[in-house]
Amino acid sequence: MKHLKTTLLALAVAAVAGSSAMADCGIDAGRVNIVGNEFPAIQSVMALASACAGATVTISANLTAAHETVNLPGMTGNPAEYTGAVVASSSVVALMNGDVLRPLDDLIAQFGQDISPSQLIRINGQVMAVAFMANAQHLVYRADVLEPLGIAAPTSYEEMLAAAEAIRAAGVMQYPIIGTYKAGWNLGEEFVNMYLGMGGEFFVPGTAQVAINNAQGLAALEMMRTLSGYMNPDFLTYDSNAVTAEWQAGNAALSNFWGSRMAGLQDAALTAAPEIAQGTMAAAAPTVAGGSIPATSLWWDGWTVARNVSDADAAATFRAMAHGSSAAVLTDASMTQAVWMVPGYQPTAAAAGVTASIQGGAMPYPMLPYMGLMHTALGDNLADFLQGTESAEQALSDAEAAYTTAARERGFLN
Repeated sequence: MKHLKTTLLALAVAAVAGSSAMADCGIDAGRVNIVGNEFPAIQSVMALASACAGATVTISANLTAAHETVNLPGMTGNPAEYTGAVVASSSVVALMNGDVLRPLDDLIAQFGQDISPSQLIRINGQVMAVAFMANAQHLVYRADVLEPLGIAAPTSYEEMLAAAEAIRAAGVMQYPIIGTYKAGWNLGEEFVNMYLGMGGEFFVPGTAQVAINNAQGLAALEMMRTLSGYMNPDFLTYDSNAVTAEWQAGNAALSNFWGSRMAGLQDAALTAAPEIAQGTMAAAAPTVAGGSIPATSLWWDGWTVARNVSDADAAATFRAMAHGSSAAVLTDASMTQAVWMVPGYQPTAAAAGVTASIQGGAMPYPMLPYMGLMHTALGDNLADFLQGTESAEQALSDAEAAYTTAARERGFLN
């Protein structure tokens, strides 16, 4: 984790030494079929990778918000439906647990001469993924809404609540805060961020035993519920696509939102009025409860190769994705889409929030074999508290029980 955090910091605050893009993909045969998320940076990688297609090379992709529900089943067969997957810090764990990923060391030796060593994600000593971007949720705010009211950009969640109350009291917006609180994965991630900001530990150190029903867990839930009072009543249905659309429509002024979405929020061609894009600014994720670090988690996104495919398909997938995430992806259009972990990247204004969160000491998302089970348990059991139908203690108890059952089934606990 420390190495990952250091790597992300170096890539976010300084230019990476450049290298020339591949002259061509060098693929003469093979099948490439990639599954992954659907945001702009991944679309840019896949568009460039698809340029490697030819008469004897087929390249296709399934980019969908539901990628985490289809990637493991689609890579389990022999041969696998998907020859590779675009993954993140959390989603790679489920694929590792399912033993569907191919170690990449041999392919790197053959074809990876243009890949920076800092992009190589090693798990148990083997390279299992190649990262191409860093990501985090961070403060996004409308300066054109805050400044006329004399409100500075919030640095803490307590300041965000005060700003939201002032916006509401002034009659500017009834629901000035928006977030990815959709029940399920998104809601689980919001708790992870808040709990890390509170200084919480998810597990008893050195074990898979859950440890969230504590003072930090209760405080995290209480803050989330207080924030939800300034959100649209349908807040439990909002994922990243919904938040993006609402922001572009001018319906919110404060959010803790993904850095990978900033380019779309700051694009005047996509917003209902130019002032929305012009006023949209980024800063470090807020701190909470007097804490000293941003209440967010640091992520990487990258690509993998399936274990259950032929050597020819594995090589074609590796080479196509290496081309897709090479320096050639850094165009005027794509430079603002991500904090690219690609040789030649120069940080842009759209990367300001991720960069500031890293500099502020934000913690990496816990890349533990059983963290995915914890994340799922949180996403499935916190909505009742936020809707006021059960206590915070009961919600956390339910999440702990669900995790414990799943962890025992998977052999992580006796």
